[in-house]
Amino acid sequence: MNFKEKVYKNLRLVPKGKVVTYGQLARLSGNPKAARAVGYYMRTNPDAPGTPCHRVVASDGTLTGYSGRGGIKTKKKMLVDEGVKFNNNRVNLKASQFMK
Repeated sequence: MNFKEKVYKNLRLVPKGKVVTYGQLARLSGNPKAARAVGYYMRTNPDAPGTPCHRVVASDGTLTGYSGRGGIKTKKKMLVDEGVKFNNNRVNLKASQFMK
């Protein structure tokens, strides 16, 4: 299994109500320095929402890039609807970060 496949596989393990950071997903997938590659894979995700790219956020909890219709507003709404906790416009990582 190549790195990209591992990224998508690991992302599918993140349940509703939880998020993962780009760097965390890179580490879980075996390449801790590949957060930017993870971002690219999220932008080109061929299986949304089956592979829930909206559950990937920046390391400080900010919502970054979402190529789906409506952009960041839609990403936030999807996360709120799933039960992800926010402090203003940042995900509360203490409450909502996926731990594996």
